[in-house]
Amino acid sequence: MHIHIGQIIREELRRQGHTNEWFMERIGMSERTLQRLFHKPSLDTHQLFRISSILGTDFFQHYSEAMDAQTNVDTR
Repeated sequence: MHIHIGQIIREELRRQGHTNEWFMERIGMSERTLQRLFHKPSLDTHQLFRISSILGTDFFQHYSEAMDAQTNVDTR
């Protein structure tokens, strides 16, 4: 299981047609900080919750799905 949440967030932002500027304005961060976020493989839960709320996307679902897949592998 490898989840790179920063890449997933960047992809969702693009899928929704939003710009970096749009997102930076809503989350209150600089371009440099946003670029660092996109390169992070993991985030703390508070920050991920804020981003999920802003983009209207449950990013926690990626972890739930990976856990379910791992549980299915372990029970075989």
